[in-house]
Amino acid sequence: MMLIPNSVIHTLSIIILLVSCSDKTEFIENIDSKNTITNNIETTDSNKVITHQSAKNKIQLGSDVLESKNFEILHGKNVGLVTNRTGLNSNLISTIDLLHNSDKVNLVALFGPEHGIRGNYEGGDVIESYIDSLTGLPVYSLYGKNRRPSKEMLKDIDVIVYDIQDIGIRSYTYISTMGNLIEAASKNNIEFIVLDRPNPIGGEKIEGNIVEDNFRSFIGQFPIPYVYGLTCGELAKLLVGENYIKTDPDFKLTVVPMQNWSRDMIWKDTGLQWIPTSPHIPNQYSPYFCAMTGILGELRSAVSVGVGYTLPFQIVGTEWINSNLLSDELNNYNISGLEFSPISFKPYYAFGKGKTLNGIQIFIKDYKTVNLLHTQFYIIWALKKLYPEKNIFDLAPKNEVKMFNKGIGSDFIYKKYQENENLDIIFQFLAKDLAEFKGIAEKYYLYK
Repeated sequence: MMLIPNSVIHTLSIIILLVSCSDKTEFIENIDSKNTITNNIETTDSNKVITHQSAKNKIQLGSDVLESKNFEILHGKNVGLVTNRTGLNSNLISTIDLLHNSDKVNLVALFGPEHGIRGNYEGGDVIESYIDSLTGLPVYSLYGKNRRPSKEMLKDIDVIVYDIQDIGIRSYTYISTMGNLIEAASKNNIEFIVLDRPNPIGGEKIEGNIVEDNFRSFIGQFPIPYVYGLTCGELAKLLVGENYIKTDPDFKLTVVPMQNWSRDMIWKDTGLQWIPTSPHIPNQYSPYFCAMTGILGELRSAVSVGVGYTLPFQIVGTEWINSNLLSDELNNYNISGLEFSPISFKPYYAFGKGKTLNGIQIFIKDYKTVNLLHTQFYIIWALKKLYPEKNIFDLAPKNEVKMFNKGIGSDFIYKKYQENENLDIIFQFLAKDLAEFKGIAEKYYLYK
């Protein structure tokens, strides 16, 4: 499949599927303790759970399912909502509005992750707590002085509802925020509810090594692969069920699953509109490209990955690259699912601002077969071959090299680069944990 250019994506109209989804099946997954997982399943005409989408049925997000049940699981409870601009239902109505405007729900507080509840902050910006002008509710920032909610923030809250669109990549900080909130909820005897959403990369692609203990950070907080192939609801179940986070035995985790989503679906298959999850993830294809160059992008003083230009994570360039040489070198590798084209560009901000940079643009030909994580290492090793006098790690300050290692969860690749090892060694390292993780992850699947 060829990558659709941004100009086309931005002009596509929203396709509205007019056939409504069946409301006969309710599937809410409860985790009542670390050791016990119970399925509460009610069906009117079948003993089987609907787990695979029908082409005639529209995807129902967790928030859609919650609303269709008249918010029953929130009745009589003081609710705290963790969300941001992506927290919209399939009709593009904000979960904040759904809960705030319902006479069945007592919404008392909002919590915002990196980029804020309205998505109006840049990555890494410190965000202070404030009062939301539209609802009058307190908004507690979980990406400022506090990465975890304080006891005072959680005062009088009975249940925390989490509704944020993630991108299926370990270094994206929303899942770290979710883990911190689950621990805080358990510590304060508060129920936690996840309104599930699609993994835009799908539920079948899993890539990369497990984070090593010495490289745990907010961009790699859990022992999961870089591309982990789970929805946020499934991931929450896994974190609790495998004791990857600290919860009490009586902690209650509830996942409100989607209807009509299946693991083989990528975002374009869902019929849902993409809402930018952060400033540099503007379209439905951005999660793929973020996984392909995001770790390389930590070396932001050495090379541009398109942040600051119109193609974030889709291009790689700097002043000393010969675009045609690099493009030819990478295309000669015959990388499954990929094609590269020479490009010159002038960033509007960030690395290379106002300068003409030369490099390559990445095109995805086959979303199923491409190995996303490998891409940036093909590029790094190609640059090493073409420009042996340019050590890309030496061109970046030590703190950026440190962030590169935290991003991949190890300093193995950095060391092997310095030792002139070949890519086969790198790819073996990236694959070493996959079989074990897949066996673990399958226990927590909510969808086929």
